Amino acid sequence: MRLKTEDIARICAGTVLDGPLDADISSICWDSRTAQPGCMYIAFVGEVQDGHNFCLEAVRSGARAVLISRTPGVQTQLALDKAGACTILVDDTLEAMTQLARAWRQELRGKVIALTGSSGKTTTKNMVRDVLAHAGTVVATVANQNNELGVPATLLAAELDTDFVVVEMGMRGLGQLAELCEFVLPDAALVTNVGTSHMELLGSQDAIARAKAEPFSYLVEGQGTAFVNASDPFAEKLLEYGTIEQRCISLVAFDGSGDDEPHTLLGKPASVYASNVSYDALGMPSFTLHTPKGSAECVLQIAGAHNVHNALAAAALGVWAGLDAQTIAEALHGSAPAAGRQQLRRATSGALIVDDSYNANPDSMAASLETFARMDVAGSRIAVLGDMLELGDYEDEGHARIGSLAAQSGLDLLMCVGPRSERIAQAAKQAGMSEDSIICVDDAEAALACLVPMLHANDALLVKASHSVGLETIVKGLVDKLV
Repeated sequence: MRLKTEDIARICAGTVLDGPLDADISSICWDSRTAQPGCMYIAFVGEVQDGHNFCLEAVRSGARAVLISRTPGVQTQLALDKAGACTILVDDTLEAMTQLARAWRQELRGKVIALTGSSGKTTTKNMVRDVLAHAGTVVATVANQNNELGVPATLLAAELDTDFVVVEMGMRGLGQLAELCEFVLPDAALVTNVGTSHMELLGSQDAIARAKAEPFSYLVEGQGTAFVNASDPFAEKLLEYGTIEQRCISLVAFDGSGDDEPHTLLGKPASVYASNVSYDALGMPSFTLHTPKGSAECVLQIAGAHNVHNALAAAALGVWAGLDAQTIAEALHGSAPAAGRQQLRRATSGALIVDDSYNANPDSMAASLETFARMDVAGSRIAVLGDMLELGDYEDEGHARIGSLAAQSGLDLLMCVGPRSERIAQAAKQAGMSEDSIICVDDAEAALACLVPMLHANDALLVKASHSVGLETIVKGLVDKLV
């Protein structure tokens, strides 16, 4: 972004309490520790911290303006004035940030892409970013900042001439993606898949499909492009709920299943698809990438069959951006896993750790178990699986499904962390897994204490649960380095 403080005050309907009206603002932050010269610090009131208490810290780190919703004390204002910072008072800093993003979006000249899905959003976003970087300049959502703060921040991070802005979007219920798209105004929208996450609030996969299709409704009639996984069971529903045909939205279907023939949507086979899918000893996929711009051999550095689907989604965006198959394949080969997402680490004992600890739902956990089962392991194969949250009425069935899969995954040991995961243990026993091969513990610390003395150099360990279970504690306690 490139805005002057007077423009920011006008857009946000704010009041300038003091400071220069013509200061140039090039970025935003809401963590004073990340403040840089030329940025504007936005003070949010959180559950634990009040950002207004850190305005001076941000200014001392280089912030040229502060956006606040509470009038500062006399001493604070004097200090801000002395530092030469512009202080802008608004009614609601989150709404003001959204208004800024809305206004800046109108100025952007490049293509804006909305990306969502039940699983794999961040990994797919990173792959899309890496592919599109071969077609032009790219700004993409940082890490997994896909909420009401991260989405406007992504838009505001773009320059006027940025070629592609990739906006990852998360949601918890109906209408939330629509609220984001009202100011994101995507030129293209991608849904990775429709899974079982958020069942607690939405109640059914059909309702999840309806929510995930909301970005399609914001594509301009006759101009926008929708990207859909043709092999997803809810693909047709996404088209229906997004009114793709009725509004003459261009459809690009992709298919990473590796089936003999690509799946079809609206009577046409997917135009971007994979064939000849195989896996190496670490579960890394290789496949032939087929596109309207030729075919190429592709090798991923991210394990798992589910990541073939994610790669094909990124490839579809690459074709849309004008890239040929070979360029796309090379970009995908260079894409690395994000922290806590199928990341291969090495324990001090020498054991291989598959760090998939960032988050989990039944679909992503099933995919991780499938990938783990494919890996060549000389020693013991151990899975540490924790509670999965936000499943609602599907909670018991979802955990039981994972227990049954765990029993079929060639595990030497299953460790279940948390009260909900006890259902995983029960289902694993019912599916024939030996009771001696199953351990239930209360939390991540207890799991770590059990694992430290038992891991050996040739062992392999999968770690996965919902983020709030904190299984990254296990990885940090065991890890020495990346593979």
